[in-house]
Amino acid sequence: MSREFEAYVRPLRQRLFIMRYYESKISEILYMASVSNGQPTILRTERGLTIAGTRITLYDVMDYLKAQYPPKLIREKLGLNDEQIHSALAYIENHKIEVEAEYQECLQTAAEIQQYWEERNRERFAKIAAMPPKPGQEALRAKLQAWKERLEAQS
Repeated sequence: MSREFEAYVRPLRQRLFIMRYYESKISEILYMASVSNGQPTILRTERGLTIAGTRITLYDVMDYLKAQYPPKLIREKLGLNDEQIHSALAYIENHKIEVEAEYQECLQTAAEIQQYWEERNRERFAKIAAMPPKPGQEALRAKLQAWKERLEAQS
């Protein structure tokens, strides 16, 4: 690994270690929403708090809640059934502080990763943008430019 990448990854590894440590400490107080058969509907996986039987995390649901989507639309967008969305919303409501803290941490980590890759690829994108267009693509480029202008005029 390059030094630059290692310098970026080291704090993330430390943060992950701390998160796992606290996860084990607070696991006793985490509420598991249960359906009538006693099976948990919210599980903690390596991805975080996840809706059982899906790959959808509560952080995905939080994204839609922050954008003020109604529960019915969230359910449709994520392909959940009524029971799954209700248990997810109940869990979020009952553990607002913990879920919000984890959600903010996810957002921060995602922003750091995006910034890292944008910085790393800045020179590459500049080289690509400076390259002359390939011969024979003039008509395609003209269509794209016209489409872009129409979109800008609509906004």
